[in-house]
Amino acid sequence: MSKKTNEEMQILIRNATAGDKKALETLIADVQDLIFNLSLRMLGTFADAEDATQDILLKMITHLSSFRGESSFTTWVFRIATNHLKNYKKHMFAHHAPSFEYYGEDIENGKIQDVPDLTQNVEKDLLAEELKMSCTNVMLQCLDTESRCIFILGTMFRLDSRIAGDILEMTPEAYRQRLSRIRKKMADFLGQYCGEYGSGKCKCKDRVNYAIQNHRINPQRLDYMTAAEIPVQTMIDVKNAMEEIDNLSQDFSFCKPYRYPDRTKYLIQEFLDSTQFSIIRQS
Repeated sequence: MSKKTNEEMQILIRNATAGDKKALETLIADVQDLIFNLSLRMLGTFADAEDATQDILLKMITHLSSFRGESSFTTWVFRIATNHLKNYKKHMFAHHAPSFEYYGEDIENGKIQDVPDLTQNVEKDLLAEELKMSCTNVMLQCLDTESRCIFILGTMFRLDSRIAGDILEMTPEAYRQRLSRIRKKMADFLGQYCGEYGSGKCKCKDRVNYAIQNHRINPQRLDYMTAAEIPVQTMIDVKNAMEEIDNLSQDFSFCKPYRYPDRTKYLIQEFLDSTQFSIIRQS
């Protein structure tokens, strides 16, 4: 997200609402990576996050005229995104969410030594890093939807409790208390079981073949290792901008921010070029 003053944002929004396609494209470019990262943590897989990001961007486009400037534009977008994601039922884990108990049992009793080499000549260190990013991201699915959202807003985006509480419709005090409990729950589990982030016996490199066998990673599609990362400072800039315009952590290193995949951006561009968008814009 490029840095813009409040006045510049208001001009962009007015122009986009009036039908300026270039202004709308700029607004989309500013928020698409943020929406994608929120979706990725909330839903657990790249494919589901890409689909949800498209849905949210289209919802943002078609509701742009309802933005009243009572909060920052980014806060408004986050509210649309979190409401959409909390009710999203099309993702892989919507009806079969894992649990911390399941994860712990699998780590303790999974027969990793019985699995043959399934790496397909892909470097094992690369697969281990893919598994680490995937595993810790999917682990977020062990949290209920609201707790997951609280954790992501507080840990990845590091939002001020007043703004995050406003987005989630809870008091700042309730948000802070929930965030503290959720962070402790995640940290306790990682400390007990994970050998990458804690003192547990689970080592990603030892479990690569087991993960491939159970379809947790695919040597031919390494989403995390091929995704373009964006600077953490981008997230800090977003936080600062939201806090500044709205008057205004603990570091989990697996919460890396990624760029919205190029392979899906053309769908939004197709919509902007379509007759359907022209009708919506004129309504």
